[in-house]
Amino acid sequence: MSAAPLTPEELFQQLDFLGIAHRTATHPPVFTVAEAAALRGSLPGGHCKSLFLKDKKGCFWLAVMLEERRTDLVKLAARLAAPRFSFGGADELYALLGVRPGSVTPFALVNDAAHRVTAVLDRDMLNHDPLNYHPLSNDRTTAVSPDGLLRFIAACGHQPRIVELADIERRPAG
Repeated sequence: MSAAPLTPEELFQQLDFLGIAHRTATHPPVFTVAEAAALRGSLPGGHCKSLFLKDKKGCFWLAVMLEERRTDLVKLAARLAAPRFSFGGADELYALLGVRPGSVTPFALVNDAAHRVTAVLDRDMLNHDPLNYHPLSNDRTTAVSPDGLLRFIAACGHQPRIVELADIERRPAG
């Protein structure tokens, strides 16, 4: 990332420019899915989480899925024909996507001008309308349509990989 990362307000301007309808709710900062669920009230649609991953060859991935997914990273790497995954670090996250932990979102692809991050989208997630994500900051939630999300990602110069994740979920221990 060479330029300063976009602010949420600049993101909203970009969405407007692209003709992508969006709606944003403000709330206290949240850092986990549980915190978000407790604060969101009755926001409709699919609620999502984003995982910033690094494979063992040093390539970066952004896996975006429904919040209830408990994705097995070994199975996800196999599904994507990628080397073993681990979570990317906070410094790498900020350097590549311009966001801090707790604010990871597919909207951050706008900050990846070098296209170093591969976007992976949960196929089932795209059946929900609207879809809810942080708008580069974890003190708000922005809703867009699945088509709007795909158009936004394409406008950022990314071609997401849309994959089935339901069948590679981690099973609870016990």
